[in-house]
Amino acid sequence: MAVLGAGMIGGVHLRSARAAGAEVVGVLASSPDRSLAAADEWQVDVAYPDVDAVLNDDSIDVVHICTPNFLHVTQAGAALQAGKHVVCEKPVATSATDAQFLADAAMASGRIATVPFVYRYHPMVRELRARVAAGDFGAWQLVHGSYLQDWLLSPESSSWRVDPAAGGSSRAFADIGSHWFDLVEWVADVRLAEVLAETTTTVAERPGAGGPSFSGEAAGSGRVPVTTEDALGVLGRTTDGVLVSAIVSQVSAGRKNRLWFELDGADASGVFDQELPESLWLGYQNRTETVMRDPSANAFDAARLSIVPAGHPQGYLECFENFLSDTYAAIRGEEPDGLPTMVDGLRSAHVVDAVMASASQRAWTAVPDCTSPRPQGGT
Repeated sequence: MAVLGAGMIGGVHLRSARAAGAEVVGVLASSPDRSLAAADEWQVDVAYPDVDAVLNDDSIDVVHICTPNFLHVTQAGAALQAGKHVVCEKPVATSATDAQFLADAAMASGRIATVPFVYRYHPMVRELRARVAAGDFGAWQLVHGSYLQDWLLSPESSSWRVDPAAGGSSRAFADIGSHWFDLVEWVADVRLAEVLAETTTTVAERPGAGGPSFSGEAAGSGRVPVTTEDALGVLGRTTDGVLVSAIVSQVSAGRKNRLWFELDGADASGVFDQELPESLWLGYQNRTETVMRDPSANAFDAARLSIVPAGHPQGYLECFENFLSDTYAAIRGEEPDGLPTMVDGLRSAHVVDAVMASASQRAWTAVPDCTSPRPQGGT
């Protein structure tokens, strides 16, 4: 495989791909000099000068796209056209129209194209999903939660994600709210039908030149107005009429990566907290229960994703490793359960567009459900 983009998330792809058994051949960064530096740092053989060099390299089976959002459509589309399999960071595009193009391109190419909605790969998320499928919770009463970070709390912090030209018109929701809704829809087996959203920008100006994501640093001088959202609230209804609510923020002090959701059913409730990934909280009318990750006792799919025995914590990096292991299995012709593909990226783009349209119009907005068939293919 080759990695496009040498930032924080590119490094995560690199480590996880190696752990999943891939040979990392080379890297393309933002300039030839940066590619050379990244190749040296990552100890890979090839520092690509441009995208064409990657796509013309016959040794490359899979291209991992870890670049700023505005580049995803062009790069992923070109990789699929060149016959490469693709792992494309989310959001896969800055509009649902472009995401539809990629979903169609993946289907037409016969290649595998996956999207790192990696929180699906926490074993205890799979445990909760298995209990939902078994009917343990009854009819849903309410679905709610939040995804909170603080890395943009300071007015001195910035990133390319703040710039709509690089990151798209939505920032907080497209970046992390998309994870929350993908996870909740998938685990609870619900589909969001309509939304009412309100956004807020709490820092009016930030440094004009941004640093890496999550660094809390910004290079350069001068300040520019911020037009993307720092936080938002979303109220929704599923196709079955279940009420959904979520708060998404990148300016909540002390919250580093708190993806938390609760599923309230007629018979029981279930909670998953990404910062406490080794357990589930289950609630009943007369008692509560905490279920720990234990492959000897968990559901099959939870046990499958348990890389280490009970009592040996595993977390985000193992999620990424499991996601890429399933991606590579799909390339070999297998059909892993729950693998997020470009169709899921398209679904997410529709949710993002609906949320931003609702916030702009201050009105209930329907979420389209126009998806392509799942792309199939092998080596």
